[in-house]
Amino acid sequence: MSRTLAIIKPDATERHLIGHITNRIERARFKIVEMRIVHLTDEQAREFYAVHADKPFINDLVAFMTSGPVVPMALEKENAVEDFRTLIGATNPENAACGTIRWEIGRNIEKNSVHGSDSDENAAREIAFFFGD
Repeated sequence: MSRTLAIIKPDATERHLIGHITNRIERARFKIVEMRIVHLTDEQAREFYAVHADKPFINDLVAFMTSGPVVPMALEKENAVEDFRTLIGATNPENAACGTIRWEIGRNIEKNSVHGSDSDENAAREIAFFFGD
């Protein structure tokens, strides 16, 4: 089994889609190992997205991710990272495959409703960020 991190983002929590998204995750045979609802501070969001610190969109990303509660989840499944990325679809919902979570409920490239780790290494780091080692 491997693990990945999923985050239900503020645009989805605002629209009361937590249950819908967790249902989609469980129907795709992921086990939700840990889950919580948190409201990120500016400092926490900047730390989590430190890889984007020098990008022009960092301030908008931090403002968005601190605009409401988020739901981080540690998910477990064989091939977790790749399978979850397939389930959620492309970062830009306009480019996401039909039937993916982002295609269904994402609003735009920024407000795309869910985050998923992009590698096993990042999954471990991101899970530790929210849930400890």
